[in-house]
Amino acid sequence: MHHEVAAAGFLLLLVAAAVAYALWWCWRSPYGFWQATIYFVTLFLTRVRWRTQIPPFPLPPGQGAVIISNHRTSVDPFFIQIVANRYVRWFVAREYCEHPAFGWFLRATRAIPTNRGGVDTAATKLAIRSASQGDLIGMFPEGRINRTEEFMLPGRPGAILVAIKARVPILPCYIEGAPYGGHVVSPLWMTARVRVRFGEPLDLSAYYGREQEPDVLGNLCIEALAAIAKLAGREDFQPRLAGRKWNRES
Repeated sequence: MHHEVAAAGFLLLLVAAAVAYALWWCWRSPYGFWQATIYFVTLFLTRVRWRTQIPPFPLPPGQGAVIISNHRTSVDPFFIQIVANRYVRWFVAREYCEHPAFGWFLRATRAIPTNRGGVDTAATKLAIRSASQGDLIGMFPEGRINRTEEFMLPGRPGAILVAIKARVPILPCYIEGAPYGGHVVSPLWMTARVRVRFGEPLDLSAYYGREQEPDVLGNLCIEALAAIAKLAGREDFQPRLAGRKWNRES
């Protein structure tokens, strides 16, 4: 009986210590209390359930950038968020941001609602302003989850446009092994072993003010996609652009 009481007391002490640490971390963190709670849930999922290998984040605090990544699952932003330990403002389809089940979550994480078709000027301007003020912007050049056997889908250069206008670098990232079962919430019921890799930031300063020049956005998008492929060990991959409609609307 004495041992059981001691064990129960020790367990309560651990729980109290964990709660105290969580409250201290919330107070010291860049997040509000609700956002910090979401962060801890994300931390549990990524580190325990999905056993994610976390690399150092290559950018200093306060450095704005546009992070681009391959896109295989609805929870890809979780892995980048945990590494960055800062708000990452992701472009998310407007219908998800307005969804009654999980729109609250996306609003709490400061997602940027965007229209799927064409260029969303309001969302792009918000991203440019945020990045120029030191925020991190997250974008998936493929535009949607890649459910094919291809390494990556054709890319769109919206991330390049945001980075050039905000005068910040592009940070390529490759996520390997992320869980996905065909539905937006399916990863929550799955286990995985995930690895996150970041490349060197791509300096676009030579192209500031040149976004309207022919092929500048397209060529830089190809270069950025190739940087993601290199992180995956796929130097043989030949990136492609998703048509030319973006060029007429930029």
